[in-house]
Amino acid sequence: MGASTAAAAEEAEHVSPAPANPHQPSGSGSGGGGAGGKDIAASFLAKNTAGQRISVAPADSARVLRRIDTVILPIMLTVYFLQGLDKATLAYASVFGLIDDTGLAGDQYSWLGSVVYLAQLIMQPPLAWLLVRLPIAKFTSVMVLFWGVSLACMAAAHNFGGLLATRFFLGVFEASVAPSFIAITQMWWRRREQTVRTSYWYAMNGITNMFGSLITYGLGHISSQLRSYQIIFMFFGVITVAFSFVMLAFMPDSPIEAKFLSEDDKIIAVERLRMNQMGVISREWRNDHLKETLLDPKSWFWFALLFSISIPSGGISTFGPLIVKTFGFDQFQTILFNIPFGFVQLVATVGGAFLAQKIKMKGPVIAALCLPPIAGCVMLMVLPRDASDRGALLAGYYLISVYPGITPLIYSWASQNTAGDTKRKCTNAVLFIGQSIGNVIGPLLYTQTEAPGYARGLRSNLALYVAIIVLVVITTMYLKFLNASHAKKRVAMGKSAVIVDTSMDPPEEAAAAAAAAQQGQGGGDEEVRHAEEGDVTDTAPNDAVERPGERAFENLTDLNNEEFVFVY
Repeated sequence: MGASTAAAAEEAEHVSPAPANPHQPSGSGSGGGGAGGKDIAASFLAKNTAGQRISVAPADSARVLRRIDTVILPIMLTVYFLQGLDKATLAYASVFGLIDDTGLAGDQYSWLGSVVYLAQLIMQPPLAWLLVRLPIAKFTSVMVLFWGVSLACMAAAHNFGGLLATRFFLGVFEASVAPSFIAITQMWWRRREQTVRTSYWYAMNGITNMFGSLITYGLGHISSQLRSYQIIFMFFGVITVAFSFVMLAFMPDSPIEAKFLSEDDKIIAVERLRMNQMGVISREWRNDHLKETLLDPKSWFWFALLFSISIPSGGISTFGPLIVKTFGFDQFQTILFNIPFGFVQLVATVGGAFLAQKIKMKGPVIAALCLPPIAGCVMLMVLPRDASDRGALLAGYYLISVYPGITPLIYSWASQNTAGDTKRKCTNAVLFIGQSIGNVIGPLLYTQTEAPGYARGLRSNLALYVAIIVLVVITTMYLKFLNASHAKKRVAMGKSAVIVDTSMDPPEEAAAAAAAAQQGQGGGDEEVRHAEEGDVTDTAPNDAVERPGERAFENLTDLNNEEFVFVY
């Protein structure tokens, strides 16, 4: 390894064969607590490649990526679209007489919004264990089946107690979807690919607001002995049940178990993930990973960020249509005016992800996405609810609709800075506990008695958007500190402080790094330029630059793997 000067390009970053890392004793962990069972990917590669790193040609990498995008992504998009629809049915039903027909009073409607997230909060700790131990695709498919059944059963509820019970079970079964999808994204795509893929499936919430509103508009015009909201619950519930069987049939549990990939393509799919330094899957629960998650300050930064954005999210997702209705529109106009909300949400989510991918940083994009909602909250707080101000009120409401672009970036930021199978699942649990608490609180800050101004809810949302900007600055500074700390640890182990990491680079930049690496020792300045910020500490230009990735499948956590590079 001493003669190796850099990681290769995106599709050619793995040189075959490669000697073992001379600084690493066989099978050892780093820093204590890092040793243990390896990732299943390590056993798979040992069996199929004799443990050697293989060369991945650009065409092969692109071909396998297309296969993954073609098979895995559509299933994820559909399931998340259905989840968005199913959660939004309560808001849609509210404008079709649900509140009056079931005799909801006081804050009972708010509790119907909050109880879903209370159930998700309760489910997060056991889900962390289940997602480590069970086949993730099969488990998630079963959860989708039961949440569809729960939604369909809402049509039979005629009072607050019945609605509360069915909404609770809806939350129990929906709780696994987002944590599962983050884990699935981590095990199929490279770090630089994950941000946009996460935005794709999360952006289904925007599609839900657009097409869900149109579907609901049509369902609301059906003449039947059933109430319109009962038709809505049954329609979306049955569709969800049907698609759960599609997911069960076609979604594999990991790249190693994918029937749509040949044996050679499975090797490529796994090797593509080496530079993530995050592993693939182990199905081994590690208590030391759980302990590290709870003691790692990063975990609580992610918790605070997701908690802060989920309070506005929970409130607006439940009360959004009712807020628009206070502008002076009837029930059908209210549903239709929610369509632009979904479009803005879609653009903000995907556009924010592409920008973050372009600049290779998520923190600044998250902070920027807080600015339009701040303006929107101020507009709704100060504008009167007069017919002459409807246009301005709608504009303020649509500015608020930028906020959904923040959540998937937090998902990606947290997942791309966490390694080790159990730690990844536990960190997801911490994230979604924060999200669930925020979503429980959010609807409770809006009550029907405060209509049409909803001043308390809007004031709290405004303050939280400002808090997110502050948290982004603190989190970024801490990640820079961790990169510098890892560089010092590498020096203490006799390694170079410099790590050339191309995991966040687009193909052309990765190729440039590879070309610089081929220049040998004389390319030191170029190598340093391509190193992640915070990795370079007192390294002479001609020092060897460590080639990362030898420990990628040892099921090490990000703090125990000195080769791990934190991203901002």
